[in-house]
Amino acid sequence: MTALRVLFLNDLSDPRIGSSVRLTYQLARALRDAGHETLLVTAVQDRAEATPTEIEGLRVERVFSDASARWRGWTSISTRPVHDEVQRVLDAFRPDVVHAHLIHAHLGYESLTRARESGAGVVFTAHDVMTFCYQKLTCFHGGEIAGGLQRDYSAYWQKCIPCQRLRWNPWRNAAIREILARDVHRFTVVSDELGAVIGANGIRVDRTLHNAVRLQAELPSAADVAGFRARFDLDDALVLAIGGRLHEQKGIGQLLRVLAHLGPNFPNLRLLVLGKKDVYVREFEPRARELGVADRVVATGWLDGAELQAAYAATDVFVTPSICFDTFGLVNLEAMEHSKPVVATSFGGSPEVVEHGVTGFVANPFDVADFSRSVARLLADPGLRGRMGAAGRARLIARFTIPRLAAECLEEYELARLAARTGGQTRAKRP
Repeated sequence: MTALRVLFLNDLSDPRIGSSVRLTYQLARALRDAGHETLLVTAVQDRAEATPTEIEGLRVERVFSDASARWRGWTSISTRPVHDEVQRVLDAFRPDVVHAHLIHAHLGYESLTRARESGAGVVFTAHDVMTFCYQKLTCFHGGEIAGGLQRDYSAYWQKCIPCQRLRWNPWRNAAIREILARDVHRFTVVSDELGAVIGANGIRVDRTLHNAVRLQAELPSAADVAGFRARFDLDDALVLAIGGRLHEQKGIGQLLRVLAHLGPNFPNLRLLVLGKKDVYVREFEPRARELGVADRVVATGWLDGAELQAAYAATDVFVTPSICFDTFGLVNLEAMEHSKPVVATSFGGSPEVVEHGVTGFVANPFDVADFSRSVARLLADPGLRGRMGAAGRARLIARFTIPRLAAECLEEYELARLAARTGGQTRAKRP
């Protein structure tokens, strides 16, 4: 294949704070290793930081944006100063392909128009529901009242106005659909279920490109694990863990109820919360005290690098009880790399990652008793934990690694380039 110049678009630049940007850096590295040239355009909110830099070997052009996240329903379509800066980079780099990831807050959808007009093939990967929703999709399942059993995926004003109030823009979704249809040659999603949701809102989906991770060169040693457990007073504990951004929609409240449910049968059970400690203390510790489980929670604070890997390795069962539409759940893969079984939410793409009954369990987090039973089966049976953990690592290696994703992206890039030359979208069968 001819060497390509690939320009990535992503609102974020710190690979520690989001799965889409972490994946961008890993994908870019794989492409460079294959002889392609890569560049990332990202947004910063401090004008002094709007300078070129390099992060993890990837050249990064940072453009200034003062758009308010609160009003992104109005600002995310077109912001002239930002798009003039995107145009400057397009003119200088002259990409063969523009691969957009997360652009709904700052870089905006007009970036796709500028990319198409430059003559590049344009690929858009949806990592979330923001092409039609203003936030994480939380209303589709009906909540506690419906037991989380509804599947109302369409956006319409009767739902969106009460949720967004003055932030609701009656022209937003139609404008985004028009731009995507006109300017994106290949539209991809990170899970089949995300594709179904986006399709239900009038946006064509060409292919699923499941997320992936670059395997660690070396996993933590037994001494590393012992040191981590000793540091957090977990020596004799059964460890349940949750990671990532701590938010109500990630199911932290549900998980505290699960912890209370399991407590009487597992007196040495501890919940490891791998996220910002101040957020846990402010937003969730009072609820843990009400449920009588505060002394079972170990809030580590934000971890990355070797510390985060040691935390995964020190875990017995990993959980992702999200009550929003969880599009994929990259943390599931990160736990599976360490041969840990996962109990994952039934909402979103997690069932495509966690094979129910083989690498862990999939459960409805609104059904606290059922979710608890799934966790309890693993806590009570070390042999089952070992078998499911090993099966999870094998599944990861077979299906969710960066070389596989890079090969699929290169296929999409070629299709996008062909479409750019012929003036339309090029369809291929979804695998």
